[in-house]
Amino acid sequence: MWTRRGSGCVSEPDVWAGPGPAGSGGSRLPAGTEPVARSPITPPPPVLVIEGWEVSGHRAAAGLTLTDLTPLAKVQVRAPAGGHAAAELGVPFGRAARRADRTVVAGSGPGEWLLLAAPGQGPALAGWAAELAARSPGELVTATDVTHGRALIRFTGPAAADVLRKVCGIDFSDRITPDGAAFRSSVAAVATDVIRLDTGGVRCYLLHCERSSGAYLFGELLAAGREFAIETDGFTLPGI
Repeated sequence: MWTRRGSGCVSEPDVWAGPGPAGSGGSRLPAGTEPVARSPITPPPPVLVIEGWEVSGHRAAAGLTLTDLTPLAKVQVRAPAGGHAAAELGVPFGRAARRADRTVVAGSGPGEWLLLAAPGQGPALAGWAAELAARSPGELVTATDVTHGRALIRFTGPAAADVLRKVCGIDFSDRITPDGAAFRSSVAAVATDVIRLDTGGVRCYLLHCERSSGAYLFGELLAAGREFAIETDGFTLPGI
């Protein structure tokens, strides 16, 4: 069931609020329910509402794809490097790993970690960080839910590194930035956390930046990847 949103001179996309098309993933809100959150990146049609977020339901067939993962929960944790909390987080600065529950933990800076999980898991991640603080007496451990203040993009495909070389000065060779690498750099002149976590043997990068820069970064990557037949892919659960 399609519902039209918007009125007057403001035109907004149709939102699919009924049973999703095959392979779209995730449950949807009842017909007529408005999304409660939107990414700064405009979703290409068809537009779905998944876990309260307005997302694209487009399914790409290209070998190089760009996906808006802004709906994922994002929590920033700070703790003393070399302390008990850092040891329990288990991921050093410059590295990233996926836990058994699929939560991504990235050492994004000295004494700083980025946690990524399925939509809606921000409070659970923050709660886990509070428990971590309780298990680390004498250490200042803080957790900030930055889900709605940041944008997150997934860049997947064998040619992803070739595209990133056009907009970033980092060496994207396997020797310098292998699977599991994490670093912060300028990507298309945007301060960006870059996490490489390959999926099924296919090169894959997560790009995390301020919300206000999300649409610009997405557009610059699409433009840089045009010669490689890049295509936008839609969001599916769990997304990570």
